[in-house]
Amino acid sequence: MTFESPLLRTQRADLIDRLQAPHIYDIAIIGGGATGLGVALDAAVRGFSVVLVESHDFAKGTSSRATKLVHGGVRYLAQGNISLVREALQERTRLLANAPHLAQPLPFVMPSYKFWEAPFYGVGLKMYDALAGKAGLGATEFLNREETLRLQPTARQAGLKGGVKYWDGQFDDARLALALARSAARAGALLVNYCAATGLVHEGEKLVGLHVADQESGQALTLNAKCIVNAAGVWVDQLRLLDGQAIGREVKPMVAPSQGVHIVVDRSFLPTDHALLVPKTADGRVLFAVPWLGKTILGTTDTPRNDLAREPLAFREEVDFILGESARYLSKAPQPADIKSIWVGLRPLVKPPEEDGDSTQALSREHTVLVSKSGLVTVTGGKWTTYRAMAEDVLDNCFAAGLLAKRSGGVTANLRLVGAQEAGHRISGPPGVHLYGSEARDVLALPGADRILGGGLTEAMVRFAARYEYARTVEDVLARRSRLLFLDAALAKALAGEVAELLEQETGVNPRLAEFLVLADQYLVLPA
Repeated sequence: MTFESPLLRTQRADLIDRLQAPHIYDIAIIGGGATGLGVALDAAVRGFSVVLVESHDFAKGTSSRATKLVHGGVRYLAQGNISLVREALQERTRLLANAPHLAQPLPFVMPSYKFWEAPFYGVGLKMYDALAGKAGLGATEFLNREETLRLQPTARQAGLKGGVKYWDGQFDDARLALALARSAARAGALLVNYCAATGLVHEGEKLVGLHVADQESGQALTLNAKCIVNAAGVWVDQLRLLDGQAIGREVKPMVAPSQGVHIVVDRSFLPTDHALLVPKTADGRVLFAVPWLGKTILGTTDTPRNDLAREPLAFREEVDFILGESARYLSKAPQPADIKSIWVGLRPLVKPPEEDGDSTQALSREHTVLVSKSGLVTVTGGKWTTYRAMAEDVLDNCFAAGLLAKRSGGVTANLRLVGAQEAGHRISGPPGVHLYGSEARDVLALPGADRILGGGLTEAMVRFAARYEYARTVEDVLARRSRLLFLDAALAKALAGEVAELLEQETGVNPRLAEFLVLADQYLVLPA
């Protein structure tokens, strides 16, 4: 099944009118990241009435700040978690098939500088291939020194013995989130960004609805639903606490946030279409150097973070770690002045009840679903690759708790998302138009299709974002509809004024230019 045109307008007034209409939804979802959007799509396709509210923009938090990898979890294989690896490999295949315009296979090279590294890691990657079976993207290959340098010409040559090549996937996380939102809307779901859940509604000890507030007008509304899903990522405990207080139940936090920092530099530091992976750095972490949209992503870190800032800042030691480790493996070592953008994501790691949260090394990367006594269904943890399986698990828990009447599952396994096109049908146009897939022709038909603002962004893309992609602010366009803030914050800042003018023409509301200019500086300035 594929979602085809016609395009659905995302006019704010229409969305709010629908939100105001009295209705008892089958399921209300709080949180517009990967998990919440996945649940919305699955539930809508099964025929449930669905509403989703997001306090900021879709994928504003963790879901736009991934390392851009669709992976089966090589490191989970080393931990012996075969079932998690197998599930992730299966979901990787489905994601690449269902959103080929946003997710593609990506080859990796793991250079070896010690004689034992290539055979040691290579055997593990051959097991990875075996687990993937027909879902494999390409066979693992052992490389000699010359072959390694051919695929990774800027790898440090001193002491290089050879390497291993293997395959995983890559994707555009924020645009995938948007494709999920728009696919869910086409299936009948009502999704509203910039609409915050401000409270929960209980009848006795039963959860029956939620209070929300339109962040643009300040208007307060109450939504009624048979089942409410808390998919607020690292912020799920705030809602769990509200629920517990309402019914007199003690609630212990289930999330220990971990911070991951990414640095973006020019493609010249990794002038290849093969990613570089260092499986074990000086302090035991993994280092990635990944080609993405014409730049190179370096990362990442794993640092406990107790505060839950919407725009967390990198610690200077994290930046120094990434630059320092990159210098050990790249012949052309990036310097602080080479940084185009620094961005930070918070991982919602799930801690066991006895865990004090001071360390994130042993915490679960798997997702967890909890159903409270009142019926609040909370889901957190997991990773982008398995968003679809997580959504199915959430609905299974809703059925098991008697919150929803069971309906057949597996409906999204082969569901091609908005924009998915057949192989070989790529539409030519300005750089970046390929990310629209089959909708590229719709973008090219809008005013300003030939007017390139910069960084692959055209006037038509801004108009498309406002009309059909829920964009309200300059940040929405330059951070998530286009990825320019994450790729080159200085260029994003330079284009912000033109984007603001176009958005105001399209929406008639303040596109919050001043706020974006402050944010862009944050992505540019090194932490003290």
